[in-house]
Amino acid sequence: MAIIRRMNSIMFKALALLTLVALSACSTAEPVTAPPEAIAAARYVGDAPTSITLYTVINNRNNNGAHSGIMINASQRVLFDPAGSWYHPSAPETNDLHYGFTPRMLSFYIDYHARKSFRVVEQTYIVSPATAELVLQRAAAYGAVPKAQCANSLSKVLGGVPGFEAMTGTWYPNKLSEQFGTLPGVVSKTIRDEDADNNHGVLILQSKAEIAEAELAAQTAKAQ
Repeated sequence: MAIIRRMNSIMFKALALLTLVALSACSTAEPVTAPPEAIAAARYVGDAPTSITLYTVINNRNNNGAHSGIMINASQRVLFDPAGSWYHPSAPETNDLHYGFTPRMLSFYIDYHARKSFRVVEQTYIVSPATAELVLQRAAAYGAVPKAQCANSLSKVLGGVPGFEAMTGTWYPNKLSEQFGTLPGVVSKTIRDEDADNNHGVLILQSKAEIAEAELAAQTAKAQ
């Protein structure tokens, strides 16, 4: 019996330790740092007016907000996708900030989220170059965002920025979208895709194959 009690005690302590580790993992985010040369090579400057575009992913079944991210069109165009799972090798990431956010990357990002069970609301707010640059700097300085804190982090990045006085702290993507929608001159549209849920992100996989093929072709040409 003493052996059994000792084993139970060891198992209890082990489970307690695992629970502590799991809770710690939920409260922190793992930093990601792309090489500076990759960020410099990916730099993309859009020709549209400087702006901030909020993307809100909404569940079609219950209309709950599932995720928030912002595209920042400043001295370069980037995506701040806090606690997001989207990734593309051509858009190097440092702590949830994705560089080289070209129109093609935007298409991949929307395709990744919009499907039969989710729609994407796009809201664009034209700002001055100085304001856009300030938002970019604040997003870059924010750091990696823990899961379930996308709207909270965005409200902190935008809060206090000139022109965003209507933005207050919130943890909810829908609430963030509502606040953003009150900004003067915001242009909104809803993007829907009837693709099956298990088909989202197909374009990303296709693009990875294209990149691998291009790299192979370049290596072959160099060898010749």
